[in-house]
Formats: sequence, structure tokens, C-alpha cells
Amino acid sequence: MASAPASASATAASATEGPKIVWNEKQRRFETEDKEAYIEYVLVNDGKVMDILHTYVPHSKRGLGMASHLCVAAFDHAKSHSMSIIPHLFLCL
Repeated sequence: MASAPASASATAASATEGPKIVWNEKQRRFETEDKEAYIEYVLVNDGKVMDILHTYVPHSKRGLGMASHLCVAAFDHAKSHSMSIIPHLFLCL
């Protein structure tokens, strides 16, 4: 399945709003368009719960709030699909 926009708020990217984040359903992650930064998850409880496992942001994109943008995209997606979230990542708490 092709990548789809994560949400309207996450995809309305501009210099002031942040990067465009896309949902890569096949790889179970949300990622920047260039695929360099991402947040990985697994679905549990018959797809009703998103367990956020890992975030990666390359050195060149650190300090820009990239991990926060990835978390927001994942949280928006979960909310719009009536899912609960297990934030195993400290930065998502």
C-alpha cells in the first residue's frame, strides 16, 4: 500500500508549521517525505492500540523538533481512528 498523508494538520507543511509527515502503513511508521526521520509502531489488541516503539532523527535534522512532529502525526492518526496509544518513548509522554 502506498504512503498516505498522516493527517490534515500534519500534512499542511510550511516553514512555520513543520515538515510534511506521511503515514507508511506497510512499514508501520510515520516518516518525513525523504524517509530520513521516522517513528515506528506496532498495533496490538486487534488494532485498537498503537504501541509506539522507536523514533529516529538523523543528526542533520536534530534540534528542529522533528521527533515532536512525528509524535503529533502518530497521535492525530490514532485519535482519528479511535485508537489508544502506548507511548514507550519518553519524548512522546
